[in-house]
Amino acid sequence: MIKTINYWSLEGGLETTRSIKSAMREAKEKGFEGIELCLALTGELTPKTTKRQCEQILRDADRIGIQVPSLASGVYWDVSLTDNKASVRTKAQAITKAYLQKAAWLGVDAVLVVPGAVDVFFKPDAPVIPYEVVWERSQKQLKGLAKTARKLKVTIAIENVWNRFLLSPVEMKMFVDSVGSRWVGCYFDVGNVLPFGYPQDWIRTLSSRIKRIHIKDFKRAVGNVDGFCDLTEGDVPWAEVMKALKEIGYKGPVTAEMMPPRPTLLDLTSKAMDWILSL
Repeated sequence: MIKTINYWSLEGGLETTRSIKSAMREAKEKGFEGIELCLALTGELTPKTTKRQCEQILRDADRIGIQVPSLASGVYWDVSLTDNKASVRTKAQAITKAYLQKAAWLGVDAVLVVPGAVDVFFKPDAPVIPYEVVWERSQKQLKGLAKTARKLKVTIAIENVWNRFLLSPVEMKMFVDSVGSRWVGCYFDVGNVLPFGYPQDWIRTLSSRIKRIHIKDFKRAVGNVDGFCDLTEGDVPWAEVMKALKEIGYKGPVTAEMMPPRPTLLDLTSKAMDWILSL
């Protein structure tokens, strides 16, 4: 498994003010084998980033000695594939196609996609969209986008996020299978399921559908967004998680997505990941 850190975990990452080259260098210095870059609407990696710019990122990564095994994006919280407005859904589709193209240029074979949302927990004024409507819209969008994914040979990995959608491993399995494409799989976030499930169950149920792994920790007693905490400080059963990942034969990147950044975060995360990956 590849020990990876998410770009948002570094100072300036969330604001997209941190240069990718600088972020890659710091990640390498802190003991990470890979860095997950993030596509946004501002910064160096956007839907408008050119092939030449992506090639420069790859050259920098090669010189630094770090891998770029996946991409993530937070644009879907504002530009959703299941928005009530058709114009927004069309924009989300166009962004996703550009996102897949950037991944291909970067030599990345899987990208994180938020498949839609019934509601957005940090946007209380956002409309609540009926669950079945989100399912139908998301399924339709992903079936169309799977054609681009197949052409570019980049998997769309949908993540389990706090969007009140796909709330059980069996349901996510059914949804992914309903799209009917090997180019649509799962990006499983270990910490995100703690409020309502056990990560080891999700891993075994989703099995080979899992294309990428995010890790974070969570304290169940807190029960809300403030429950996210440093790795090994919460209730994630790490030994069971690693056992389940080995059972399904997962050998890809394990990416820590830790926010917000702070001066000691990367050192603590790197040390904790060494222990987790040794289990």
